[in-house]
Amino acid sequence: MCALCGVLGGAGHWTDAVARPGVFTRTAEPIERRRERALRVAHANKVLKHYRLSLSDWQGTSFLLSTATGKTEIVDNLTHLWSAAEKLTGRPCDPLDPALLDTLRARDASRASSLASTEDRATGVARPQR
Repeated sequence: MCALCGVLGGAGHWTDAVARPGVFTRTAEPIERRRERALRVAHANKVLKHYRLSLSDWQGTSFLLSTATGKTEIVDNLTHLWSAAEKLTGRPCDPLDPALLDTLRARDASRASSLASTEDRATGVARPQR
């Protein structure tokens, strides 16, 4: 099937929010479903950055997975993300790779430290050194 037919005929996937309150979404409003989808893309990009890949939403129906050099693959839903990532990079992409998890933890620790120092500068409060 060509990419366009897949986009036009694709039914909703279980990872997508639906227009029923309480079912994978907090509200039935389309803007809230788009916001949730954008949040899933942001979380996926935190992991994909390790493999020099990026994910973007494509009209709320599919995703575009791209390499740093511009190679791009259409991904119908998040279930197909890792196989497409491996195809584009030519190597295994394991979201539970210990090196990846260490990188994510270090990034989060750095971000938390940066936020704390920003708050200190904004409030003028000095935190005790450990």
